[in-house]
Formats: sequence, C-alpha cells, structure tokens
Amino acid sequence: MNQTLLSVEETSKVLKLLGDQTRLTIVGLIKDTECCVCELVEILDMSQPSISQHLRKLRDAGIVKEKRKGHWMFYALNEDHAAFDLISRILEHMPDQKEKIIALEQSGKRIVCE
Repeated sequence: MNQTLLSVEETSKVLKLLGDQTRLTIVGLIKDTECCVCELVEILDMSQPSISQHLRKLRDAGIVKEKRKGHWMFYALNEDHAAFDLISRILEHMPDQKEKIIALEQSGKRIVCE
C-alpha cells in the first residue's frame, strides 16, 4: 500500500468525496474488480447520469481510473493515488460489497456491456 502522508487539505477532500453514501458504495464495489457504468446503474438502482456524475467526481480527484472497452467505460480503484492507503483503511470498516457483484452475476447482468 502507498504510505504517502497526505496534507490536511488532501485528506479532507478525500473524506468529503467518500462522505457521500453512493460514492462510498461505488468505491467499495470497485475495490477488487472493475465495473461498467451500466453495472453500477443496475446494482445501485440509480439513473446512468447520476452514476456518471458520481464517477466523474471520483475520477477528477484521481480516486478511480477509467478504461474504455469498446463502447463501454469501466472503472476501478486507482491504486496509485496518494490516498489509496487511507481509502483502503476506510473500506475495512464497512461491509464488503462483493455480494452485490455476485448477485449481479447470478442475475445474468454482470456482462451486459460486452
């Protein structure tokens, strides 16, 4: 894990972004696997524009990274971000989100983007 010491301003910015339940859930979902926007829409039962807005904020802060696959954009936690250690420690204190990914797979909707 990255042991970079963050400034108070940087720490505050990360905590503010993760203080939103939807963004915190998204980060929890993508900590171990990348997800497409459409998968996050399905899991969180929210509109695509709303999910995209949350992802934009996380991407602009460098917390998530994106990768295009065909017509689809996939998101993953940015392990190179200076706050990765802080984010990982925060995620240790909340329920694992893997069951939501598993449920998506079991419903046959995990690979709707490809």
